[in-house]
Amino acid sequence: MISNGGNRDAALEQELQGLRRQYEALRDRKVRVEQDIVNLTAQLDELKARAEAEYKTSDPEELRKLLEEKRQENERVVAEYRQHINELQQGLQAVEQAFRNNGNS
Repeated sequence: MISNGGNRDAALEQELQGLRRQYEALRDRKVRVEQDIVNLTAQLDELKARAEAEYKTSDPEELRKLLEEKRQENERVVAEYRQHINELQQGLQAVEQAFRNNGNS
């Protein structure tokens, strides 16, 4: 009987040690998560302030609209540049063709 009670006590002690380790791990994890929240909140506040300073808003929807406007503007500028390059290439080809035609005459 005594050895059975001793085994039960040992098993309980072992389980208790395991639970203590789990508690310590969870407590450490909680501290890390709380610190992450503090750090991420500070980063978010900094980014909001930068957005307000640079774009006059920190509203995500407004920023999406501004981004889309900038993308459309970039697409327009690239299209104009592409057209300019094409015109230069065509002009150069015309000059080269005229030079070849004059050279053969």
